[in-house]
Amino acid sequence: MSGSSVLFDAPGPRARRLSTISSVITGIVILAGLGWIAWTLAQPRESGGITLPGYFDPSRWDIFADPEVWQFIVFQGVLGTLRAALTAAVIAVALGVVFSLLRSSTIAWIRIPTAIVLEFLRGMPVLLMMLFILLVLNTGAFWAVVAALSLYNGALIGEALRAGLASLPRGQREAGLSLGMRPLQSKMLVEFPQAFRQMLPIIVAQLVVLLKDTSLGYIVGYVELLRVNMNNLASFYGNRYLFSLFVVTLVLYLTMNLLLSWFARWLSKRTAARSSGRRLDPDNPTQAVLVAEASAAARQAENV
Repeated sequence: MSGSSVLFDAPGPRARRLSTISSVITGIVILAGLGWIAWTLAQPRESGGITLPGYFDPSRWDIFADPEVWQFIVFQGVLGTLRAALTAAVIAVALGVVFSLLRSSTIAWIRIPTAIVLEFLRGMPVLLMMLFILLVLNTGAFWAVVAALSLYNGALIGEALRAGLASLPRGQREAGLSLGMRPLQSKMLVEFPQAFRQMLPIIVAQLVVLLKDTSLGYIVGYVELLRVNMNNLASFYGNRYLFSLFVVTLVLYLTMNLLLSWFARWLSKRTAARSSGRRLDPDNPTQAVLVAEASAAARQAENV
């Protein structure tokens, strides 16, 4: 009984054998599908009465041996994407902080209009927002992309921070008020830093989405990675290199997004470790007593 799970029985020999067979069959099917895709891409194809080599032919990748191509991709495409993403990320976080404070206000004439604005920003498509800012406000492609991404993601980050404030124990606010702080001081000095640290992984994950959404700038004419590779370079070198440029664009986007996703996961683990409490030193009994007294005081404040 001690070796079996509480939720389900341990699989027997027949179940393990069936699981192994199904895993092997699934792996074979996946490998066969990947092999078929690779074989199809490697076949020559007709285009305008001309037989072109397969997508894996070296003649479709020779442009990447030119350093000027990579300079154009990096300095025009990658840096354009990162420039818009970083600018929008800073503004979005700042807007999120403001939105969360306004949305959690106890004053109805501040809280209700803020809620209406947030729902409007969250429900409006980002691309439509970019087009509106570009055509109506005439800001230029860069600021149309940045403003739309900042407003949309700022609304989402603001809701995340508001949820973080609402999830804090009631004793945190009461402790601040008992020290003579005003409600706004308690929220800014006691509650908000904890909520921000608690929601930081979610904020970083939302910034990953922001980075991917910079590709919508292609529609409004902003020069970023997708437009540089799939429009400018593809038009210059011809459709022969379209698949190669697509693969390079995909790899660059995946690299940037996976790095940000890895950072979000690392930050989530680090935040979870901090929120679980400090590690006690077994050779320092005074530290254990202080932590126990602080925990008891916090529980008592919550029950009042």
